[in-house]
Amino acid sequence: MIVRKLLEEKTRQIVTATDATMIDEAMDKMVSHDICCLPVLDDTGKLCGIVSDRDILRKIHATKGEYHQLTLTDVMSRNVVVGVPDDDIDYIAGIMYKNKIRHVPIVEGGQMVGVISLRDINRTLVKNTKIENRYLRLYSDGIGVRDFSADH
Repeated sequence: MIVRKLLEEKTRQIVTATDATMIDEAMDKMVSHDICCLPVLDDTGKLCGIVSDRDILRKIHATKGEYHQLTLTDVMSRNVVVGVPDDDIDYIAGIMYKNKIRHVPIVEGGQMVGVISLRDINRTLVKNTKIENRYLRLYSDGIGVRDFSADH
């Protein structure tokens, strides 16, 4: 499956922040939207970083709780690994594994069009495995796909 198809199936809106967003506000956004990362956009709407719940937790620990005046500029990752809509899901999964990350922003024409999470990858792989298993069972039972759809 390609990323474009997966993005079409996703129903969640993309939640973002700016580099001037305070860490407390970023945490509020993440909690209220039940998400684990925020893509960070610059003034022109282009992706300039990403911040995860782990990044924030590490900053809170490093500052011994004195983080309330910090913005996402102080905590975000700037070297963002991105994908494009025509990438294959397996390729994105490999990027995640290699870079030890859980989210990959998807960029097209210089603009962010979505975020693929490890959860999205897992859901897609499980769905595809179930479909493949069903076809294999039908095949091994001597029922072709054409036969199954016509008779059942």
